[in-house]
Parts: sequence; structure tokens; C-alpha cells
Amino acid sequence: MLTDPSFAGQIVVMTAPMIGNYGTRPEDEQSRRPWVEGFVVKNLSDGAPLGREPLSAYLERHRIPTLVGADTRAITRHIREAGSMRAGIFPAALDEAEALSRVMAEPPMAGRDLATVVSAPEPYRLEHPDAHGSVVCLDYGVKQRSLDLIREAGYSVLVVPANTPTPSLLEARPSGVFVSNGPGDPEAVPGAAEKVRALSDAGLPIFGICLGLQLVARAFGGRTYKLPYGHRGGNHPVKNLDTGAVEITSQNHGFAVHSTAGVLDDAPDLRVTHLNLNDGTIEGIAHISRPVFAVQYHPESAPGPHDSRYLFDQFISAMHTTASTATG
Repeated sequence: MLTDPSFAGQIVVMTAPMIGNYGTRPEDEQSRRPWVEGFVVKNLSDGAPLGREPLSAYLERHRIPTLVGADTRAITRHIREAGSMRAGIFPAALDEAEALSRVMAEPPMAGRDLATVVSAPEPYRLEHPDAHGSVVCLDYGVKQRSLDLIREAGYSVLVVPANTPTPSLLEARPSGVFVSNGPGDPEAVPGAAEKVRALSDAGLPIFGICLGLQLVARAFGGRTYKLPYGHRGGNHPVKNLDTGAVEITSQNHGFAVHSTAGVLDDAPDLRVTHLNLNDGTIEGIAHISRPVFAVQYHPESAPGPHDSRYLFDQFISAMHTTASTATG
């Protein structure tokens, strides 16, 4: 969670009463650094199993402001009633008016482009020794586990910064495009929807997750909006409309796609594939004729349930099918 770029610009409040019992280890990190702006817990463990760094030491090493002892469930109930809001963690000696002034000076999440901030500063490549092809990852805040799953399936991965121009992506001759998760307002990411549409027009299979779904929807005419308090955590029930199965999913997003009665508004070329059973919001979409699909949640399960891991297999299958059609 600390290293998930989707949390950039946010203070995270944990509702479980004790955090850090298992310590930290490098192999669990999902990006090049922690991205949370602050961390609020009821109890913070100072211990860790042998060979692991205590979470308290990890937080201190990365200079992450941490508030310990707060009534985190009371804070959660307040957010559920009032919605997500700007906040700050300050020394108790700071004047309350000064603290409030600093909070209000922080820009709201709506209209804020954070995806470009967390994106890789330079392209980098994850090679596979016997690659079937290569996948371009549009990095808007990708988690390492997603890249690992694509590579384990037999593909090299070229991770590119968010501002990479479309002609450069097509010159790489990818087998498919992965549109990653990420923070902030999808409407504020410059040129992202147009880029996704251009790559689809070129005939490439596209798989998006989280922010990636919102960008895919916008690429085909859909509109997005800010949720009152977002979807967070690892236990959201989602119904797969194609199979009827209910998947337990891990989610971390603050925006959603406009829909009416389970149909996307202003995007006639897209159909709904998954619905959130808690609030009826769109959780999955697919193009009616192109190999383009996306989900609002995190199927890479890092952390979270494995119920939706099949979506990576679906992406691999789409690339195989497209390659066979092209050679045939």
C-alpha cells in the first residue's frame, strides 16, 4: 500500500487496529519508492520477524509523516459521511488556524494530474529470454506485480513515461498495450485518452486496470466523475456479467465512469462487463468489436484476492489471437 503509486498525494488511514506485525521486505515493494503523503494508524508495531525491517523504521527511513494512536474508525466513519477531503498531519504545537490554512492551500483531487508525477522518468525494459513478443506499458503509476505477471506469461515489457508520444509507441511494434493504474483525475492526464484511442485504432490489443479503465472509457467517449470517498481495500464484491460469477476484488480508486442503468453514457462502442455489487458502479468494460477491455479494480493481487487473475490470461489470449490473424 505504501508503495502503490495510486496513493500519491493522499494520507492513508488504516482501519485495522494493529499495523506492522510482519515488518517489511523489499520483494513486496510495488514501485521505486513509497508514495503516500501520510500514514494514520491506531497501533504501530515496532517488531518484525528476523530478516525484515520494522514498519516503524521503514516509515522513518522514508520520512513518511505518521500519526499513531488516532481513532481510525471514527475518522473512517466521518469520511463516509462527509466524503474524502483535504487533510494534514501537524505537530500539536502548530496553531490550528495555520494548520487549516496549509490544508486549504492544497489543491483538491478533482482536476489534479498526479499520474504524470508518478510515471517513470525514462523508459525501461523488462526482458524475457524466450519472448513471444513485447508489451508496451503506459506507466501512469504501474505496480511491479502487473509487470511480473505479463513477463511470466512470456512477454518482454517496455515501460514508458506517461508523456511518450504515440508514434514512438507504434515504432516499438508491440504485441499489445497495458494501461496501468495510477492516481489523480483521469480527465487531467494530458493526451492520455487520445493516445489510448490512437493505439486501438492501430489494431493493438489493450488491457487497462483502475485508472486505465477510466482512460479507456474516455478514449471512446465516456465521461468520469469523482466518487464521494472512493473504493479502497481488498474485499469489494464485483459481478462478472459474462459468467455470472462474483469476484472478491482489491480496489484503490477515487473516480468512476458515468453510467445509466448499467450502461456507459456517451460510449456506444463499449459494453459493461463487471458491476460493483455494493453501489452499482461500473467495474469492467470491453469494446464491442475490438480487443480492448479494462477493469476498475486490481487483478494483479499485490495484495488482494486472486479471483481476477484470469484477466491477464485474457490479455495474453487477445495478443495471441491478434498475432495469428495478422500472420494468417
